[in-house]
Amino acid sequence: MLRRIDGSVHVLLIRDPYENWGLPKGHVEPGETDRGAALREVQEETGLTALVPGPEIATIDWHFRIRGRRIHKFCSFFLMASPEGVAVPGCDEGITDCRWVVLEDAVKQISYDNARQVLVAAVELLDGDGDPPIPL
Repeated sequence: MLRRIDGSVHVLLIRDPYENWGLPKGHVEPGETDRGAALREVQEETGLTALVPGPEIATIDWHFRIRGRRIHKFCSFFLMASPEGVAVPGCDEGITDCRWVVLEDAVKQISYDNARQVLVAAVELLDGDGDPPIPL
């Protein structure tokens, strides 16, 4: 989720229930596309509704355990812009805070290495030749 604020590109970081800073993400519901799930999850976790979707940035995967079961989760991330609206943490989604951070600073602040890699890929997309892939 990107927005141009005072001439600089900012990314919206969310703080999860573990007090870690990350990116909005979730799961694909039946009948939903990855892009549709990404848009829905951003809306649920941040309250933002004016969203401009762009290209897929990356798919990450990780392993975790729930009740002794090992889970392998995949998550696709898309470049998105939010030209307007106030971000509000989705408490029902376990989000405790959200804030706009200058993109380069967000790469340092984000808690998860795999999410940091997504931000680095976003920077590379935005730094490419020509116009950015979404309006900022």
